[in-house]
Amino acid sequence: MYALQSAPVSIGAALLAFGTLAVVGIILGAVGNAVARRLSNPVARYRQLYLGVILPFALLSYVVFRLLGLGYAVVGGQAGIVGAVLATFTELLAAGVVGLTAYTPTVPGVRSVRDIELSTGRAVIRMGRYVLGLSVFAAVITVPLETGLSPLALLSLVAVLIVAVQVMAPWLIPLVRSADKPDESTMETLDRLQQRAGLTVRDVRILDTEQEGTANVTVRGPPGYRRLFVTSTFLDVFDDETATALLTVQAGRQQARVLARVVGGLLLTLVPLFAALADIGPLWPLVGVSLGVVVVSLWATRRGVRAADDYAAERVGPDAVADALERYAAVHDMDPSRRRVPNPLSQSPPLGNRIDRLRAQASE
Repeated sequence: MYALQSAPVSIGAALLAFGTLAVVGIILGAVGNAVARRLSNPVARYRQLYLGVILPFALLSYVVFRLLGLGYAVVGGQAGIVGAVLATFTELLAAGVVGLTAYTPTVPGVRSVRDIELSTGRAVIRMGRYVLGLSVFAAVITVPLETGLSPLALLSLVAVLIVAVQVMAPWLIPLVRSADKPDESTMETLDRLQQRAGLTVRDVRILDTEQEGTANVTVRGPPGYRRLFVTSTFLDVFDDETATALLTVQAGRQQARVLARVVGGLLLTLVPLFAALADIGPLWPLVGVSLGVVVVSLWATRRGVRAADDYAAERVGPDAVADALERYAAVHDMDPSRRRVPNPLSQSPPLGNRIDRLRAQASE
């Protein structure tokens, strides 16, 4: 990573680069929005636009800012670890803002295809909180690569930081999202549904999604302090049967340790890359090994998702889980996708394939 850093340019050149990429981002977002909203299953197309176009564009912007030394130009060339942290954070944040400029033109399109009352300002502010939090985390991860530590020490430090973020997730999520404690009536309802689902958590937080219309549920935290996050839309639009089935899927994910598979796969992927940094072996074969580990770890994660579905089907019935997933897709204006050949780079089987598999279990 250190070799990627060039001598800082002037402030004027840095601002010119930032402005140019921001304008390109606006154009990219506007064109992507015009295309996505006219395709079939537009909600899925917007997700592909974000992950396949806008995110890579933001990463490319970071590389450009890094090569230009934008961060050091902004912080005045301050030396030492503090200067490295500030410079790296500045470059990451600038790249995130460029990504926001590409994201902003897509909000009206999402609002239209999903028929929700999501204001552009609210969506950008919410995404901006993500960008800020991610920039802080990425700066903490990136700066140790410039400190002269051995590759083994760097790998250990990065692994500790990644695991620490997962452990601290119950407290970190409320920093980037508006999260409230449920009132007594809501808590009683959630306790009853959790017992039916076999889901064990320490406490619950409600995420405000009144405008976004996202009806999601997730569990984060280490064993002994798992926190359940449910969105306000989840509580509003799902009946008890649907909510129970979706909570049961989350309980199944705990049983199958799906998140642990994701994190473990990420850590194993880093090992060959750091081995290459340590000159333990040739670069490109080690990169190939890393890519192979990615494919295998994602395959294991997909198996974990299917195991979670099986757990839920055994507890509440496969038809109930399939109905819940269909209802989830309808609330989010999604057409459940299906694939004959699994996507080797996907963490989860297509939603339509999961539903079909559950229906087949029910018929058997």
